Amino acid sequence: MLTVTFPDDSWREDVGPVEGVDALVWDPAGGPPPEAEIDVVVAPYMSGSGWLDGLPQAPSTRLVQLLTAGFDGVPERLPEGVRLANAKGVHDTATAELALALVLAAQRGLDEFAAAQRRGEWLPARVRPGLADHRVLLLGYGSVGRAIAARLAPFEVRLTAVASRARGGDELVDQVHGIDELSALLPDHDIVVSVLPGSAATAGILDEGALAALPDGALVVNVGRGSALVTDAALAEVGRLRFALDVTDPEPLPPEHPLWSADGVIISPHTGGPSEAFRPRAVALLREQLTRLARGDEPMHLVATP
Repeated sequence: MLTVTFPDDSWREDVGPVEGVDALVWDPAGGPPPEAEIDVVVAPYMSGSGWLDGLPQAPSTRLVQLLTAGFDGVPERLPEGVRLANAKGVHDTATAELALALVLAAQRGLDEFAAAQRRGEWLPARVRPGLADHRVLLLGYGSVGRAIAARLAPFEVRLTAVASRARGGDELVDQVHGIDELSALLPDHDIVVSVLPGSAATAGILDEGALAALPDGALVVNVGRGSALVTDAALAEVGRLRFALDVTDPEPLPPEHPLWSADGVIISPHTGGPSEAFRPRAVALLREQLTRLARGDEPMHLVATP
């Protein structure tokens, strides 16, 4: 019998019974574990990192299952011998929706319209960039990147995909460029969408030099991790470039931070994943993962192993 803990009773109820699984409730940030030999811990969702401090209380744990795709900062804090799986695929649709929403909001001036509405002001009509025929550079081409590419395709953009290394294309792009080509690609694109995960390799990729290479009026959208964009470099380019950011560095963004009031900047509070699509997709992943583990199969979506 596989013993699994869920962070609260609602998750246990939604997942329901799984053959070969004994389901318990334990939030590692909230107190001691149940008196049982725990095999799998389902981590709390959107509750900070305090739950990691509780894991050593359950030394029998063999796997931690995240409910997020991102896992930066987690592997380093896992007890020895514990594997880590992320929620790959669960957030793809919601994050892609928000990426497209931010692009369209910035390109069509929805942020300006919302501000004018609060003032009761009917803005004069003017030509705005739109999305059709624009050159979009998609920085990060995993499952979320492909979901964004699929949603951009009907808007008749010219799309370039970039990943950690060059490889062949697919039904959405002719080829995937390597990150080593980024500096040569930036001057030829009007929109950059970053969905890069947080890591030492991605930190600061969109720095002063990268932003300076973009043409005037270009839009930078970040729905990956805030660390990919150097905040001071972005502030220095405000007025020449535009930004639509679901993630920032620091995060949360302090109330007095100049990004809040910078012209041409749209900020959403790291809300790419939380939509009504999340819960049922996460439940489906958990059921599939636990079914696999109960019958002795290897877990899906391993991102860290001892």
